[in-house]
Amino acid sequence: MSDLTVIVLAAGGGTRMKSKTMKVLHPIAGRSMVGHVLAAVAAVQPTSVVAVVGHGREQVGPHIQQLLPSVVLAVQEEQRGTADAVRVAVEAAGTTSGTVLVTYGDTPLLEGATLRAFADDHVGSGRAMSILSGHVADPTGYGRVVRSADGSVEAIVEQRDASPEQAAISEINSGIVAYDAAFLLSALPRIGNDNAKGEYYLTDTVALARGDGLDVDAFPVEDVDQTEGANDRFELSQLARIKNQRILRHWMAEGVTVIDPATTWIDVDVTLAPDVTVLPGVQLLGASAVAEDAVVGPDCTLKDVEIGAGAKVVRTHAELAVIGAEAQVGPFSYLRPGARLAPRSKVGAFVELKNAELGEGAKVPHLSYVGDAEIGEGTNIGAGTIVANYDGVAKHRTVVGRHAKTGANNTFVAPVTIGDGASTGAGAVVREDVPPGSLALSAGKQWHLDDWVLNKRAGTASATAAQEALDRTDPGTGSGTGSGTGSDVGEDGSR
Repeated sequence: MSDLTVIVLAAGGGTRMKSKTMKVLHPIAGRSMVGHVLAAVAAVQPTSVVAVVGHGREQVGPHIQQLLPSVVLAVQEEQRGTADAVRVAVEAAGTTSGTVLVTYGDTPLLEGATLRAFADDHVGSGRAMSILSGHVADPTGYGRVVRSADGSVEAIVEQRDASPEQAAISEINSGIVAYDAAFLLSALPRIGNDNAKGEYYLTDTVALARGDGLDVDAFPVEDVDQTEGANDRFELSQLARIKNQRILRHWMAEGVTVIDPATTWIDVDVTLAPDVTVLPGVQLLGASAVAEDAVVGPDCTLKDVEIGAGAKVVRTHAELAVIGAEAQVGPFSYLRPGARLAPRSKVGAFVELKNAELGEGAKVPHLSYVGDAEIGEGTNIGAGTIVANYDGVAKHRTVVGRHAKTGANNTFVAPVTIGDGASTGAGAVVREDVPPGSLALSAGKQWHLDDWVLNKRAGTASATAAQEALDRTDPGTGSGTGSGTGSDVGEDGSR
């Protein structure tokens, strides 16, 4: 449209939310409520957008400006009703012609296609005023759309003022309305506040238009849930579930398998390829992207994570991570920001990665922390490995080369480099660079204090078991070997 101004009313305090966060900023499916409304507004391609802020303007204003830098902010200093908010917006926009569309910042299910159809119908009809309405099974609490004999809108009657006949009307006022700008400018100064709350109501424009002999009509939307707002946490949760079900339905129609929609939550900016499988208990949040044939779940929470084709992610928490094609993650893995897994790499059970890269085919299978590190192609990191990346003041980086094999229970004290093809022994503490192809050992030879349990733990079950075993080994002595040298076992586990 060549001349369309959209007003978004976002000045309310939302006291029933009982929150330090303003109502319109509460999130649903990865966006604030007002963020969803602005996305719908963008689909109409308006000439200008005015957002009316009031309560919590220091929160709401910057948030709206971040989402829509071109927005005009209008401040309603005192909340004196919807007509007063529109007056403030019109003054800020300087609108004198075209169409004015009024929306609300707490209707997160509103779709751009619906708003576009409504605006097109209003402009095409040449009406002075159009109301977005809908039919509901139980209209209790809503303003009723009262139509005249010719089908045009005669009035909007609130619940408390409705006669029994009017109360039985199923068509309700959503509050979203479109105006011819010239009529709106003439009507706003004529709206009074002679009511119980002393507020200026936008619904009074219906009577003014009818009194001016102008056309007023309603545009019923089939999916009336799109016009629902949230005033408290319970209503917010209800809208969130509806939104989530719509997102899931969309992706299933696009070829994604969702095993259990009741336990699966997907944000609106997530993208999924055909033949992705999502198992129960999965949350895909932010701008996560999952490529074809990947399997996610069960029980994963992934935010802003990229998952390659054919990857498998099981019982994992991840944020700002990249998981390559055919990689395997989990169960019980934690990928922190900066974790990058090349194709066919593996992060196994109880492994945490932070700002670390795994080369193609590299594996960290068990019980390890790898932070600020680079693990080369084909390398296997032994169970229980710790990359000690922090010296108490600064973080340092560890580099493990290609096709290296590190032992169990290693500690790499960064900064350190382990060369291509190198190995480390079990229990090694690596403080210096390891040359390519070398075996790094750090601990001394294993030694034993023979008969220690017999001497120090006499009378215990351990002492009895030890004595019995010694008797079976050497029945003539009745005690230990007394050698003090013990088994000759090397650090890498070999004898």
